[in-house]
Amino acid sequence: MMSLSDPIGDMIARIKNASLRNYKKVVIPSSKFKTKIADVLKNEGYIINYKVESLEGKNNLLIDLKYNSGNPVINSIQRISKPGRRIFSSAESLPKVSNGLGIAIISTPKGVMTDQDARKNQVGGEIICKVF
Repeated sequence: MMSLSDPIGDMIARIKNASLRNYKKVVIPSSKFKTKIADVLKNEGYIINYKVESLEGKNNLLIDLKYNSGNPVINSIQRISKPGRRIFSSAESLPKVSNGLGIAIISTPKGVMTDQDARKNQVGGEIICKVF
């Protein structure tokens, strides 16, 4: 088992690589935080579904990737805040992702949510990644 300095970055890389290769599913070591990110991706329509499965005492997150006429729905998924350089933003200064077509996933004190929800709830937080 390799230790990961950035498990979220790993999750994002796996989703990116799997969708580039048109895989139906991607398996990621699970955590509560990753499950919340998957939840946002599902609610925003970027993935079909996800589930947590226990294998040999390890929990894995299975993500069903979504395609639109053969093309991955996730064109781009980018890690913004990294362990070495955390990036935070207030509700007012949250970035718009490709003119509001994409989403940014924000970790706020009120939970993990999209940039739109964070603006509505007037909470800032750590910008985890951008998706479009």
